[in-house]
Amino acid sequence: MFQRLAFSDLATIQQPLSLALGVFDGLHLGHQAVMARAVERAREAGGLAGVLTFEPHPIQVLAPERAPRRLLASLEHKERLLEDLGLDLLLVVEFTREFASWSAGEFLAELRRAERLHSLAMGRDWCFGKNRGGNVELLEKFGQENGVAIDAVSAVMVAGERISSTRIRQALRDGNLAAAEEMLGRLYSVMGTVSEGKKLGRELGFPTANLVPQSEQLPPDGVWAVEARWDGAWHPAVANLGRRPTVGGDEDRMLEVHLLSWQGDLYGKELEVRFRQFLRGEKKFDGLEALKEQIGRDVESARKLLVG
Repeated sequence: MFQRLAFSDLATIQQPLSLALGVFDGLHLGHQAVMARAVERAREAGGLAGVLTFEPHPIQVLAPERAPRRLLASLEHKERLLEDLGLDLLLVVEFTREFASWSAGEFLAELRRAERLHSLAMGRDWCFGKNRGGNVELLEKFGQENGVAIDAVSAVMVAGERISSTRIRQALRDGNLAAAEEMLGRLYSVMGTVSEGKKLGRELGFPTANLVPQSEQLPPDGVWAVEARWDGAWHPAVANLGRRPTVGGDEDRMLEVHLLSWQGDLYGKELEVRFRQFLRGEKKFDGLEALKEQIGRDVESARKLLVG
């Protein structure tokens, strides 16, 4: 069963522990290569594979003026994606100004509290500790002294360039989901809490789950064929992303999701939505009847694409 633990829980882990270390915004193919090594080591040792990450993103604490406005995955979203990737636990370090002042040695001493620490995996150029004082060479020395295997994983390249979260965010903003998916190794998805809306979709015959995304990067506005994960299963759906100009417009962008083959109360629930194909841009219609007719066409387009 997947677990989410705090950094202070390290000493409670009694099984051989293999950790992937990093921020891991988006869990792209480069990140997955590091995690795959941790999983491999854990299976060899008959132990647990985990990810040690930092929340919030360190740049949001150290240089908020340079921090991206949107991330690729919230902590809750990472948890779900990590379970999909075969990890056993998520170990969360609360990143504060105080923690940022820790030396690399202090961080390693805290790691050593895991009595059965088996291996550590990280990107080859990963640095840690105050003033980025820790690096792979220091980790390798730590491993030799403590009997911990150290795996420094090379960057993964796509189209001749290193995969990065910055590249993926730009591809999403440009609407180039194919490029984003190539770097992610999966369909791009967001998670959000279903909130109660104006129930206009229900009045039109197409009830929607209204999502408030968790500060995650969104693709361009418009109507999308999507799939929504609820209660462990993916459901075909159609979604409108935007500000609903036909009904007066909203100040904030909203993701409204109409599930094609499921009905029920999702208020307050967490819903993951993955984008399959862009159908059309958002536009203002001449009244609700015209909007209803177009939604009907959108539903059929999504059904043909997703269901056949």
